[in-house]
Amino acid sequence: MAEDNGVLEITSDNFQATVLENERPVLIDFWAEWCGPCRMIAPVIQEIASERSDIVVGKLDVDEHVEIAQRYHVTGIPFVALFEHGELSRYAVGAMPKAQLKRALGLSD
Repeated sequence: MAEDNGVLEITSDNFQATVLENERPVLIDFWAEWCGPCRMIAPVIQEIASERSDIVVGKLDVDEHVEIAQRYHVTGIPFVALFEHGELSRYAVGAMPKAQLKRALGLSD
C-alpha cells in the first residue's frame, strides 16, 4: 500500500481491510488526476493526515476504482468522505478551506 506524506493510496484491493474493517475512522479523498479542485485540496488532506494520528487518511482515484466511487454515489469530486465503523458517516463535495472541510466532516479542533 503506497503512502504519500501520511496519505495512503486506497484501492479496490485494500478498501475492505483499510476502510471497512478499520477500527479507526478513515478519511478518504476521492479524486482524479484531471481534476483541478482535487489538486487544490490535496495539501489540505496532507495537513490533516499529519495533524491527526487518531484517523487514517487516504486517497482513492475514481478513474481507477470506478466501482467504489459508484457504490458511494460519488458524482462530483473532490468528494472527501469520513468512514466510521465501516460506514460512510459524513462527506463534503468540492474544494474548500481547511477549517470549513474539518467542520463539514466533524473534525474541528
